[in-house]
Parts: sequence; structure tokens; C-alpha cells
Amino acid sequence: MPRAGLSRDAVVDAALAIVDADGPAALTLAAVAARTGVATPSLYKHVGSLTELRNLLAVRLIDEFNAAATTAVIGLSGDAALEGLMRAYHRYAVTHPHRYALLPQAPDPDPAVAAAAGRFVELCFAVLRGYDLDDDEMVHAARITRATMHGFAVLHTSGGFGLPQDIDATLDRLIATVVHGIGAALPR
Repeated sequence: MPRAGLSRDAVVDAALAIVDADGPAALTLAAVAARTGVATPSLYKHVGSLTELRNLLAVRLIDEFNAAATTAVIGLSGDAALEGLMRAYHRYAVTHPHRYALLPQAPDPDPAVAAAAGRFVELCFAVLRGYDLDDDEMVHAARITRATMHGFAVLHTSGGFGLPQDIDATLDRLIATVVHGIGAALPR
């Protein structure tokens, strides 16, 4: 019988607390069991494996990321929406670097993870529809935006910007460059 008060959501909450505190590499079933006060085998009543737990975390984090991005672009279109999306992306990565590091960067075979990722892709496409791009160009624009923001986020959160110039000023220039590029350089 599962421990009173312990549920699948509570296990995911504990796993997320471990990731927030110590990073994705610290996530083990033993660490989650210790955090929840149960023996490791007891977790199998709530999650079948570490892979399943990672998938549950991925869905939660993608949905959290998507909610933040959606809030940032609601009511905006065109350049303002793309800028809002890019700023929300960066803000999430910097505010939650360990969570961001856990987000899957490649298509995932787990249907729930793939569906969550698909919701974020649809948000990106909705933002890019304001540029009147055809389907192929919309994919290119989404890839450009994602690659730019992911690269900047990884460099920023890993301490890769060692020069003294203001990182926010660089971010402003990066966003302006991408927004201008999407608006001007891609064929319509």
C-alpha cells in the first residue's frame, strides 16, 4: 500500500526539488526516496523507473515553460510577440537553469513528452504566423529562433560570458537581430 501522502505528483515534486537544488545529475530514485522518506522500492508504487520519472518531469517543465511563454505573448503579434517569446525563453532559462538543463532538446519517443513539446512548437508557430511565412519558412524561422535562444541561454547559465559588458545589452541586440532577420530576411 502506498505511503499516506505520497502520490505520483508528490514524487515528481520531490524530484523537482532535487533538480532545483543540485541539478539534473543529482536526480536518482535513491535521492527521491530519501527526500520523501521512503525506501527506494516504495517509489515503484508511484513511478515505474527513473526514465518514467524523468518523462513526468519533462512534461511538467515543458508545460511550465510553455505557460510562461504564452503569458509573455498573449495579446501581442508580429515583432512584439517574437520579442516577448524570446525574452520569456531567456528569463525561464536564467531563472531556472537546472530545470532548463533538464528540458529535452530532441524529439522524445514518450507520447506525453512529445505532446507537451508539440504544444510549445505550436506556440512558436502561432507567434511566427504574424510574419505571413509559408510553412517551410516558418519552420526555418522557428529553428533560427530556438537555436539562437538555446545557445544564448546555455552560454549565459554556464558562465560562458566572461567579458564585463552587460549581458542584458547583448540580449537586447540579439533579440533585435533575430526579430529584424525574421521580418526582413526570410522569403514570404
